[in-house]
Amino acid sequence: MAVLNVDRIAAGYLSTLIINDLSVSIPENKITTIIGPNGCGKSTLLKAISRVLKTKSGAVYLDGRAIHQLETKEVAKKMAILPQTAAAPEGLTVFELVSYGRFPHQRGFGSLKKEDYKYIYWALDVTGLNEFKDRPIEALSGGQRQRVWIAMALAQGTEILILDEPTTYLDLAHQLDILLLLQRLKEEEGRTIVMVLHDLNHASRFSDYMIAMKDGTLMMEGTPEEVMTCPNLENVFNIDASMATCPFSHNPICLSYQLFQKNK
Repeated sequence: MAVLNVDRIAAGYLSTLIINDLSVSIPENKITTIIGPNGCGKSTLLKAISRVLKTKSGAVYLDGRAIHQLETKEVAKKMAILPQTAAAPEGLTVFELVSYGRFPHQRGFGSLKKEDYKYIYWALDVTGLNEFKDRPIEALSGGQRQRVWIAMALAQGTEILILDEPTTYLDLAHQLDILLLLQRLKEEEGRTIVMVLHDLNHASRFSDYMIAMKDGTLMMEGTPEEVMTCPNLENVFNIDASMATCPFSHNPICLSYQLFQKNK
């Protein structure tokens, strides 16, 4: 069963069409990762899925209902979004920004309730931000800020997480922390997670399903074993890849690669 269905959408910016006639289903309670070269439409697809960007044609369905016809709060109770770039109002503390994740669950301008605090402190804890909760956002490093935005998305307490490059600015250990956390959320709580990653090996290791794009087109989709093959990586990235098996997930990984040289 798919919780999100993309039906023949076209999407872009002003008169520029980035995606045209793309259809794909996102499996429920799984981690789906979108891969592809820069500018291929990965972020545009995420924006269309999350209703940030209105489609020019076609439709995105959330639990069988056209997402652009749903109320904003109704969508926000089911889906949390981490954009590729985000900016916080000046002067906010870490705790205050993370608490914004509870907004969809509040009535009017109501104050935070016990349930809200539970989600906020849990999100701070799992992202390793407890010691920074009273610190202004502008006083943090790029990696720390990225974890604050992830914590805000987690505090929203939604069934679906949409994450555009969640490991950006993070060092190797914190990248792994976040990806392992997402894996736990999927396995223990049945969350549906859709994300864009540039690191192919992270994408393969932590994904149940992968979507590969190029030039706004869906090139292939399937399990990591089906997508992470030498011919597919050549078609999508123009690389000649040497493949191996991840010792942790037993999924395929790209051991090394070089630009593919076509026969003259």
